[in-house]
Amino acid sequence: MNCLKTFSSPQLKKLHSGKVRDSFRVDDHTRMIVVTDRLSAFDKVLDTPVFAKGAVLNGLTNFWFRKTSKICENHFIEAVDPNVSLVREADPIRVEVIVRRYITGSIWREYQEGKRTFSGITLPDGLKKNQKLPEAILTPTTKEKNDREISPEEIIKTGLASASTWKKMAELALELFAVGTEILESKGFLLADTKYEFGLLNGKVILIDEIHTPDSSRFWSAEKYSSDPLKIDSLDKEYVREWLRNNAVDGIYPTALTDEVAQETSRRYIEIYEIITGEKLFIPDIEINSRITSGLCTKGMIKPGYVAILMGSPGDVQHSRKIAEVVESYGMKALLRVVSAHKNGERIVEIAEEYNNSIEPGVAIAVAGRSNGLGGALAANLNIPVISCPPFTDRDDMTVNIFSSLMMPSKTPAAVVIDPESAALCALRTLNLPTLRQRFSREIVQMKKALYQEDENVRKG
Repeated sequence: MNCLKTFSSPQLKKLHSGKVRDSFRVDDHTRMIVVTDRLSAFDKVLDTPVFAKGAVLNGLTNFWFRKTSKICENHFIEAVDPNVSLVREADPIRVEVIVRRYITGSIWREYQEGKRTFSGITLPDGLKKNQKLPEAILTPTTKEKNDREISPEEIIKTGLASASTWKKMAELALELFAVGTEILESKGFLLADTKYEFGLLNGKVILIDEIHTPDSSRFWSAEKYSSDPLKIDSLDKEYVREWLRNNAVDGIYPTALTDEVAQETSRRYIEIYEIITGEKLFIPDIEINSRITSGLCTKGMIKPGYVAILMGSPGDVQHSRKIAEVVESYGMKALLRVVSAHKNGERIVEIAEEYNNSIEPGVAIAVAGRSNGLGGALAANLNIPVISCPPFTDRDDMTVNIFSSLMMPSKTPAAVVIDPESAALCALRTLNLPTLRQRFSREIVQMKKALYQEDENVRKG
């Protein structure tokens, strides 16, 4: 299935990788948020991605950002792909503001066990599962690897937010919840609970992250709730949580979903998107990495492909720059890196993680001469083509050391090209991009014409 489980581009600087979202630097004032199809439950990311989930979360969030912008300013700028948005850079406040209108989920399970005070708010005895509370309450949690309950007093005391900032966050959360409740009720839904995240932009509290999505909220059918409040079929992530609870073994939840559960989860996400927005969810029928690459290229945020030039030492930089100049003259991205196979080869695993998952096509060129272990080490770890271009000082150097580049262990397919310009052109051809192939075809024609003309000139004497 066409899912986005991981996102990586060596052309973009990664700022943060969360359970579902990955953030990248665009410039000092803008970041790019990629909403993947990963699904998390009980603070764990499951092995199974859910088709269209990222597009639903991104699309719904942007829908609500537009709907609530007069109540609370947010960081949204524009969507550049169904899964990708550009947002303004803000300083996140490390608190999730959870608003609850019904006693359900985790708070109900703790209530059943005798707990009555939640984030400083004490609930009365005698409440029933899924019962509507007299008024919406705030139960904030910390924004950490494992979120924990925290009271407003602790938020202020620990410096997570000032008293005035927390007051504003609380006011905005309740206002947003009220508007969300009103709009959702008109669509036949009850907003049981949700969470909001805020940041500071030029000292002002703004809304960030997501709002009123199946990942951040609990949606119920108003009709089904009125007929039987205890039997609610949630159109949100609670469906997955319930399946995990029912299939736990010795208290350990499954790490993957069955195909049936994944498909049903996808159906529910798409359904709630279409009901809330009133629009069909449109996802182009294109391989998702190619689609995102095309969109980012159109925006000028990345090049269609990259050539990573990895040199064994800084002394190889001049040789590497010759390669980079040719690569960039063809409109591709040249990435210069320094890594030694012998001295800090452990970094190759880190580099492989980035390059192997890149959305755009890439090629690696190893620049190492004497005892070239770099080309083989890269070829053994990368799923992109590897070319060795040793920086020989002279013919004697090449004669003595060429075999360290030519003789590689089995299953380490590193090609060898000696001339830096030829290595660059080989890498560009290996990218196999239509625009490059067209250019190379034109250059071949021009080269042949030039040779024919030289032949004519010689024959005429």
